[in-house]
Amino acid sequence: MLRGGTVVVWGLGMCLALSGCNMPTPPSQIPGAYRSGIAYEQYDCSRLAAELYSLTRRERQLAAAQQERIASSRMQAFWWGYGKGDGMEASELSQVRGEKEAVLHAMDVKHCPSASGQ
Repeated sequence: MLRGGTVVVWGLGMCLALSGCNMPTPPSQIPGAYRSGIAYEQYDCSRLAAELYSLTRRERQLAAAQQERIASSRMQAFWWGYGKGDGMEASELSQVRGEKEAVLHAMDVKHCPSASGQ
């Protein structure tokens, strides 16, 4: 049978153990979703470079939003014992990374100069 002090220590231990449940995925661990490069076959190098620039900017914004979600989720997990999990940010980040990979592949196929610059 557990005594009063033991119950408190055990309860705190369980709270700490559960505080990591349903935490958002770090941006560095979110892979790109597969995207077909067919849409980029007709693009020339300058248009591909512009698309890559736009996707890179959006990727940075989404990674920052995911970091903010992680920070707020830590606070929620501290108080309630569970985090917010992944939201739209993680899903869109995966899609943008997939698009970026498709653009980089198209740039590589067309031997565009800035394909290795990003």
